[in-house]
Amino acid sequence: MKNIRIIITVALIVTVALASAFINLSDDYGIKASGNSDTAGAKGFAVVELFTSEGCSSCPPADALIEKLEKEMGNKPVYILAYHVDYWDRLGWKDPFSKAEYSKRQNTYADWLKLSSVYTPQVVVNGKTEFVGSKEISLRNSIATNLKTPAKSELSLTNIKVAGNKVLLSYETAVLFGKYNLLLALVQKNATINVKNGENGGRTLSHVQIVSNIQNIQIDAKMGEASINLPGNFSVKNYEIIAFVQNTMTGAINAATKGVIPLNQ
Repeated sequence: MKNIRIIITVALIVTVALASAFINLSDDYGIKASGNSDTAGAKGFAVVELFTSEGCSSCPPADALIEKLEKEMGNKPVYILAYHVDYWDRLGWKDPFSKAEYSKRQNTYADWLKLSSVYTPQVVVNGKTEFVGSKEISLRNSIATNLKTPAKSELSLTNIKVAGNKVLLSYETAVLFGKYNLLLALVQKNATINVKNGENGGRTLSHVQIVSNIQNIQIDAKMGEASINLPGNFSVKNYEIIAFVQNTMTGAINAATKGVIPLNQ
């Protein structure tokens, strides 16, 4: 009987040791004991979309917040985009970065998120959560939560180059076809504007991560090529590309990445 107890005890010790080793291996190599193996080890990310306007007196604090976060985040997978909407333009000041398509995108989010109206400043994170863009605690918490949540897919950009008035690139993703779009955003890293009229008249406003152009591409293959038009003031040093994969039925963003335009262009 004593020998049997010894054998059982040794067996239990070995079992616990093996389980502990597997857990450590899982932590080190991203192995999951359960779940979809396609997403095993995938990193989380946060796509932060701010809808703002130079004609809105409530927007500068939100613009300042994303500027602060942009500096803090460094190389973390946090992708900030500032869309300047155009519905404030009729109230005394035309925002030089505003476009009707950004207002349309914000209204699409209102449909996806079942909101009764749009407003500025508004932030949407990963296409799923929205709140007032100047709420720092809410934004920080949302970014932290999404960075801890494994991405549902992957996205990479390669062969980025300037050709004439366009940026050309290749992309690869692992999403299913049909209800997903690839969204390419050409982003101006920073700008300063002296606002002469409107609610912010007389102020000098600083902006970061300004969306200069967006391109929606229906994904019908895991690999493909795409392009996006360049503005007249384009310079390689002050522009980058942010890309993400979005569910066209719900707005949820499943993967995101950043593309750097080579300096030798």
